[in-house]
Amino acid sequence: MFRFKFFVISFLIAGCCLNAQTTLWLDQLDLSVATQGNGKPGINTSVDGKKLTIAGKTFDRGFGTHAESSLLIRLDGKATKFSAWVGIDDEMKGHEPAVEFEIYGNNKKLWSSGIMHLSDKAKPVSVSLKGIKQLELVVADGRNGPYYDHADWVDARFETTGVSTLETFNPIASEPYILTPKPAAVPKINSAGVYGVRPGSPFLFRVAATGERPMTFLAKNLPKGLTIDSQTGIITGKIDTKGTYEVLLSAKNAKGSVSKKLRIESGDKIALTPTMGWNSWNCFGHEVSADKVKRAADALVKTGLVNHGWNYINVDDSWQYNRDGKDPSFKGQFRDEDGYILTNSKFLDMKNLGDYIHANGLKMGIYSSPGPWTCGGCAGSYGYEKQDAESYARWGVDYLKYDWCSYGGVIDGLPNNDLGKVPSLAFNGGGDLDKGVKPFKLMGDLLYGQPRDIVYNLCQYGMGDVWKWGDETHAQSWRTTNDITDTWASVKSIAFAQDKAAPYAKPGNRNDPDMLVVGVVGWGNPHQSKLKPDEQYLHISLWSIFSAPLLIGCDLEKLDDFTLSLLTNDEVIAVNQDALGKQGVCLDTVGELKIYAKDLEDGGKAVAFANFGREKVKISYKDFKTLGISGNQKVRDLWRQKDVAKINTSNQTLSLEIPAHGVAYYKFILSK
Repeated sequence: MFRFKFFVISFLIAGCCLNAQTTLWLDQLDLSVATQGNGKPGINTSVDGKKLTIAGKTFDRGFGTHAESSLLIRLDGKATKFSAWVGIDDEMKGHEPAVEFEIYGNNKKLWSSGIMHLSDKAKPVSVSLKGIKQLELVVADGRNGPYYDHADWVDARFETTGVSTLETFNPIASEPYILTPKPAAVPKINSAGVYGVRPGSPFLFRVAATGERPMTFLAKNLPKGLTIDSQTGIITGKIDTKGTYEVLLSAKNAKGSVSKKLRIESGDKIALTPTMGWNSWNCFGHEVSADKVKRAADALVKTGLVNHGWNYINVDDSWQYNRDGKDPSFKGQFRDEDGYILTNSKFLDMKNLGDYIHANGLKMGIYSSPGPWTCGGCAGSYGYEKQDAESYARWGVDYLKYDWCSYGGVIDGLPNNDLGKVPSLAFNGGGDLDKGVKPFKLMGDLLYGQPRDIVYNLCQYGMGDVWKWGDETHAQSWRTTNDITDTWASVKSIAFAQDKAAPYAKPGNRNDPDMLVVGVVGWGNPHQSKLKPDEQYLHISLWSIFSAPLLIGCDLEKLDDFTLSLLTNDEVIAVNQDALGKQGVCLDTVGELKIYAKDLEDGGKAVAFANFGREKVKISYKDFKTLGISGNQKVRDLWRQKDVAKINTSNQTLSLEIPAHGVAYYKFILSK
């Protein structure tokens, strides 16, 4: 009897130990796989590497991150409960961050904090994990833009069934792979088929051509006033009268020759195809200088990007003097006695910089704000619009990015030291709309009156449905959303926001979803783009089919082979530069697969099968009628630059296998 009791007791103790609950802290897991909007995951620290502090209370343990943020954890039933406290870190004092913490189990929402702001007390989290195989901890933007959103999961822990660790993971492949074939040695002209210029404006066009060098160029039927440099392919001069001119471009080297038609439209419209080039902000931020800009121009030529149509070199914020003046180069007088803006000591001669860029057949862009201050605290154009427009023309500027920034404070009657990156007035209609349009029309009219063509970009984040009235300000493009970051959440949300503006896109008018975030970016803190390779293919493909301005934001002196392959695929670029000028839209959705289509001038249709889900999509697609495609079609893979199928759309399907967060990008051409 005694032995039986001992056996029962031993069995119960053993059973108890097998099911013992163990506390496992979140900071003990591998947090490096987390994706987030800025910075690196903080292990027991904030994003800035400081003590975790929420509403004045400090915490020893936790995960400091930045919206948009995601951390996936494989549970497989090994955890029973997750508990934590959440809030915005106090290190963001002086800003207006807002976030929402969310928890998903098996892809279903289990808990949400609601919108939280700076100084809100930490909120408790307690979630049962019974039956949960996969958990996701999310920090979403609080609907005011992903700015300064430093968020903390503190005292975060799991109750587990005796396991010592849990696996974190990222389901998106991280190994880069190159699809774009290398250019052939024989000449190939990659320039767009149409170019717009106003009569009397300086004409500058560089024939973009790949192939073995040396190469010579010829242009037949050039209008009076234009000449071509046979060694560089740079066309310069002026056209005095309105008209349409059909020019035949030719390129020749030791391997062969090629010709392509160019239609020059001399009239009121410029930028008939989307702008292509480079912008300094996503790479250098406030650390930009004339030397870095010159080196970027050199790199555009040296890397061969110029041979694929990339031709703008745009200086973003911080070429002016800055009111804060912490950097010695920022200290100085903002304007001369006549109100003409002065450049800071890193930009000693803007005219010289423009001449340097133009000598390579490239074009120069610049940046300002309709408010008194730019987003970075430099001198804006408010009250001096006429002088600034004249300065831009005198320097040889070809492009102006005009950023809303402090103009919200002007409308609200705030002091000139108000910055407000996120506008204080989201104008939507009536008097608000009039106030919001006014500063952009003022500068647009002044630019239009200058003796040179200056492409005008409205950077005001899509307020007041800018695509409906941007053309009235003499603008050629306008931002549709907040700033992009090199995160999947940012690219996805911006992509989803484009369709509503699509009807207003046409030659000379472009919806701008912001710059490209591939390569080494960092806004002054350089790092390789956080987008996974498949996400970068999707990003470039969608900006191509959206007919969006294409502005590279990375360090051109640090281009790796993968990034260069993304930016030099001429068939992908050709869809973007198509002369018909239509914007592709989503015409079909299959689960997480969104299918975008765009009509092309040659009668073909570009189609992007974009997988926004976390699982590979394997499908035999047959709903071609939904895409406006019929008859016998030749299907060409644009990234691989090869034909992959011939199908009769009435009775055949197209087999697709699309990676998570990836894309299949095709052109459909009617086949006899």
